[in-house]
Order: sequence, then structure tokens, then C-alpha cells
Amino acid sequence: MAEVERKPYMDRASDTQAGAKHRCTAAAMRHFRAEVMELCQGAGLYQIDLLGGSKNRVTEREYWAQKKGQLALDTEAAAQGKPPTKFETDKEKLRREIRAVLNLAVSFEDFAQRLLQRGITVKESRGRLSYLTPDRAKPITARKLGDDFDRAAVGAALERNAARPSLGAKPSIREQLRQPQGVQRMVDIEAKKAEGKGIGYQQWASVFNLKQIANSVNVYTEYGFSSPEELDAAVSAAFAAVRDSAASLKPKELALKEKKELRRQIIIYRNTKAVRDGLAAQKTPKARAAYRQEHEGDLLLSEATIRFFKANGITKLPTVKELTAEIEALMSEKNAGYNEYQERKREADELLTVKRNIDQVLHGAPSQRRDEHDR
Repeated sequence: MAEVERKPYMDRASDTQAGAKHRCTAAAMRHFRAEVMELCQGAGLYQIDLLGGSKNRVTEREYWAQKKGQLALDTEAAAQGKPPTKFETDKEKLRREIRAVLNLAVSFEDFAQRLLQRGITVKESRGRLSYLTPDRAKPITARKLGDDFDRAAVGAALERNAARPSLGAKPSIREQLRQPQGVQRMVDIEAKKAEGKGIGYQQWASVFNLKQIANSVNVYTEYGFSSPEELDAAVSAAFAAVRDSAASLKPKELALKEKKELRRQIIIYRNTKAVRDGLAAQKTPKARAAYRQEHEGDLLLSEATIRFFKANGITKLPTVKELTAEIEALMSEKNAGYNEYQERKREADELLTVKRNIDQVLHGAPSQRRDEHDR
């Protein structure tokens, strides 16, 4: 309906003209995906890597099912005076079961057999995997679960397991924390009694705390911790890894910002070329002054881009297409790093929960001091 500003993903002049049809090209879709990812990350929202795939592929339907299910659990827990529990969709439960098996299986036959023991049938067709649970008539394809569950990722995990020196089934701490039981913070029963909680809540909390003690002590003993100091060191190392992961994101964010600004300046410079050429074509100072006054806004923008190039030592301008490809690659790297940061943070928080539960077992009450890892 109207002429629009030329965007990096537009490769034809007609894409900017009034009355012309705007084409949704592959370049346009990549540009939109990158922008959506950055907007969601800036707002702190869950966002998969739209450019490079995702370990967990959550559809909008599953996203809202999880939200509604969690709200229902929270409401029920509040009514009963219990701490809220985490809601899992059917797909998330399936992902958890598959990952638990992938931590132990050493061959595809072993993988299929272990899944079958859990009531899950894995099928392979044309190199693609699908998973059938007892409550479904139609299997769920790996593509709908995420990249971690396709044939290539499963094969790579099985090869790593087979190469493990002694698979005597002692998974890593990361793998242990992914196990179905999880490790949750113990309840301070005395504090809850002071808040007015009744005998029913106290009985439930006692059973809950026993389960968390068992889970925490299992992690403590299974992975070689011989003293609370060793556990403290493991927690410190986990949070150091979180800080390192966060620090590694900073250069990518800075490079992304710089390249986007360079692309913006190049687009302005090229869009104002006709105005610069028109000024150079004026023969007299009076004509140049009149022309400058008529096109003052565009000329000011053009001169600002020239100053930008000089200040940054840029003598040869890259093409917008090259810059866009570099931005998309950086965006994909940043998103992968962001996902890794979130995963490491989750693991560090869970390991810290183990530490706090062990402290509560040893000292009889949860520590009231603010832990340095919470800062």
C-alpha cells in the first residue's frame, strides 16, 4: 500500500515499492527468526534455537498445556497447604524417560529394549525415529520432541556410552540430576509449624523430607564425596562453570551488536547514494545550497554514515548479504550458548540443593545465612 524502507532481507527493488507484492523468501524467514529469538531472550522468555535446532522442541500447544497444568497444580497445592510440585506434559515425561535410558544404553538394541521395559516402543523408518507410549495409538516423531532424540543424536550418545571405560552404570552427576526422582529442597517443618500449619501438613512434610534425604545422600555417596568440604568444592565448581558460561556470551553479544550497527549504517549509506550523486551533479554553489536544503535529512544521514566508517577504520564495505549471514551465525551461537548457560545454572542449583539438604541433615536445621551462590 505504501513504499517501505529497504530491509536486509529484501533482494529486489520491487520489495520496497508501493503496489508490489512482498515475497517471503528464505532470507526473510531467517531474518525474522533471528529477530524473534533476540526479542524473546531480551524478555527472559523460553526460546529454542530457530536457526540451528533445539534439544527440546516445544510447540505452542505443549507450552500452554504446561502453563495450564502448572497453574492447576499450584492452585491445588495452595488449597491443601503443600509446596507446589512441577507439572510435566506427556511429551516432557517421554523426553525424561528417553534421556534416562540414553544415559545407560550402549547399543541401539539395548536402547530399544530398555525403553520397552518402560512401556515405550521405539520405531525406525527411513532413518527417522518415533516413540510410541501405551496411552497413544499414534507414535510421536523425534522431530516433535527435539534434536536430542533423532537417529543421529541417539547414535552419538550410544557411541559415547560404549566408549566409556567402565560403564558399570555409574552416570555423571549431570546424568544423576536428570533422573526422574530429582532432588528438591527439604521443608523446614519447625518454621511451617510456627506459620500455623497443621498436623496433616507436618506428616506430609516428614515423608517428603525423608525422600529428599534419600535422594541427596545417594548423590553424596555415589559420586565419591567423602566430606562436606568436597561437596562444597563441587558446588563452587558448578557455579564457576555458570559464571564462565555467562562470560562467554558477552563477546558474542558485543559482536552481534557491532555487526547489526554496521549493517544498519551500510543500508543507510546505500539508500542515500542517489542523493549524494545528485549533490555532486550540481554545478554551482547556489544550486548545491538549494539541493542540500531540499535533501537536508538524507544528506545528514549519509554524512553520519561516512563519519562512522572513518571512525571504525572501515575502507571496504561488506555486502548486506554477507553481514546478514554473519549475524545469523552469531545469533545461532549466542542462542546455543544461552541454552548451555541455562542448563549449567539448573544443574548448579540442583547440586546446591543437595548441599543444603546434607547441611540440614548434619546440623538439624536449614542454614539461615545467605549463601554466596545466591547473590
